Amino acid sequence: MDPSAMVELPAYEFPPPFVPVNERPHHPDYNNDLQLFLVRTVTLIRAKVSDALGFNIRGGKEHFCGIFLSKVMPNTEAERLGLREADQIISVNGTNFEDIEHARAVQILKSNTEIVMQLRYFPYGYKKTYEKVQNANMGRASS
Repeated sequence: MDPSAMVELPAYEFPPPFVPVNERPHHPDYNNDLQLFLVRTVTLIRAKVSDALGFNIRGGKEHFCGIFLSKVMPNTEAERLGLREADQIISVNGTNFEDIEHARAVQILKSNTEIVMQLRYFPYGYKKTYEKVQNANMGRASS
């Protein structure tokens, strides 16, 4: 067989462990509150563009994933508005953030004093951003 015709499949992902029904309400890996995962709109207002956003982001098109909040600083407007680590930014001021480069996302966020964000809590996708970075680094080490 021609080696150029071969396709490399992604690594197999094992399903999450089964949580018995009677343990689910108190199990840390199980949450049936679907409201937590719905898209929500948050408006962050800063006095001037040089003011801190109150959060850090990671991800982007060049990393084959969305833009996620990686840290929310304590005692900031971002924290008071309910932003949290693992929130995925869906859009900012009408600009789609689902397929945007990291630098462009930073530019948009930092250049506005009124930031209307659509967010969704997506811890599974957020964890995948770390796996993608590890896999990319492993690929560089072996080249």
